[in-house]
Amino acid sequence: MTQHSTPDYHFSAYAGQLPASPANRILDMAAEPGLISLAAGNPAPEAYPVEEIRRIAGEILDREPMAALPYSVPQGDPGLRAAVLDFLAGKFTPADGDGCIIVTGAQQGADLTARVLLDPGDTVLCEAPTFLGVMDAFRATGARLRGIPMAEDGIDLAALEAALREEKRVRLLYTIPNFQNPTGITLPAEKREALCRLAERYDFVILEDDPYGDLRFSGEALPPVKAFDREGRVLYMGSFSKILAPGVRTGYLVGAKPVIDRLTTLKSACDVHSNSLGQLICKRFLEEVDLGAHLERLRSIYRARCGQMLRALEREFDPRVRWTRPEGGLFLWCTLPEEDAMPFVERAAAEGVLVVPGAGFLPEPDAVSPSFRLNFSTPTGGEMERGIAILGRLTKEPAAR
Repeated sequence: MTQHSTPDYHFSAYAGQLPASPANRILDMAAEPGLISLAAGNPAPEAYPVEEIRRIAGEILDREPMAALPYSVPQGDPGLRAAVLDFLAGKFTPADGDGCIIVTGAQQGADLTARVLLDPGDTVLCEAPTFLGVMDAFRATGARLRGIPMAEDGIDLAALEAALREEKRVRLLYTIPNFQNPTGITLPAEKREALCRLAERYDFVILEDDPYGDLRFSGEALPPVKAFDREGRVLYMGSFSKILAPGVRTGYLVGAKPVIDRLTTLKSACDVHSNSLGQLICKRFLEEVDLGAHLERLRSIYRARCGQMLRALEREFDPRVRWTRPEGGLFLWCTLPEEDAMPFVERAAAEGVLVVPGAGFLPEPDAVSPSFRLNFSTPTGGEMERGIAILGRLTKEPAAR
């Protein structure tokens, strides 16, 4: 048999912007059997509206298969775009100059936004910590990420304005104002308005990522950052992944029409259009299902699961460990008394429990963090109890300090 040498591949500068992350290694391990994963971000198994999706998909394929199977348009199904705007009407009123595009999940929305608005060397400001997947989309453009510390009520506005005075090419601010991933923190209304005023003063765009806003299970709902937008500087990004199912791979962006037009042109070059069947399922779900009842059912599920995790943490963890108490979403954030949580995360994995190290959510590739993220939506109640008991024991052992 002829032996062939491995080619010396040339990788693009684009690919070279994406360093391997220990957090991704932990997330990849979640598929291994026998492990308790408190690291994932899927909805709860009982949260999926399986029967409604089965009925809707069957009716589409029985009655209008040619609406789902041929090519569609890059900006997204017009009926779904209209349904999305109707769905959002209770949160904010889109400006006359706003448009809507349907994307293949919010991750694609972030990727398209980055490639439309950023050049190599531009600066993106983001919460530190923040969602690791979107940071990779920014890095791939050659933009520079600068993290802004998080306070107990969200992004530190004084640190943000200091960065805006220092940086010369800030093009974009990325924020997750509701039940932030990974911390679970919610940004108060006055800070949301302040972000818009800073965007006006320093001339940048805000990408508002709101995949969890409909999963509030305590406290009062807050207007989106987009609700305070006076100049078309906020792109509002949402997704059906957490309220319907991630597998439909359907999200949306609403913002100024010139930006939406550019996003549409780029999307056409990337994948022509998002999945047609998934779009029609989302459209009919918004039109036909009692959305209020559905969302209240999800909130009830996550209220109970978050409460169970918080009680387990109080019972099992060393009292020196601190954690957030989210009012919604899927995650909470634990902080150890030591400087670097990575040894703790590795020991937990060796004991069969997966959590995501905090360093993976920081913009600096070589950063260390005393924190780790826990997910309360995906594990069963028994898995959660066993996993927290193991983690709690590790927090009390000298090697964890």
